[in-house]
Amino acid sequence: MSEPEGQQLRAIRRRMMTATDVAEYLGKPMSWVYNEWRGVGIPFKRIGNQLRCRQADLEDWFDQQAA
Repeated sequence: MSEPEGQQLRAIRRRMMTATDVAEYLGKPMSWVYNEWRGVGIPFKRIGNQLRCRQADLEDWFDQQAA
């Protein structure tokens, strides 16, 4: 992988995901994400009145769930 490709990949992994993005990534309905995020530990942060999480954090959380 070339350095520009590596930088682009790192930028994508740092991107902040919305609850909609997370629902699509997990294959779950939005209602499940909003109702369960605290209980299952989805790594959201509140930004104002919105939930956001880094893709890298979500992937790490997901990997821990499968273990």
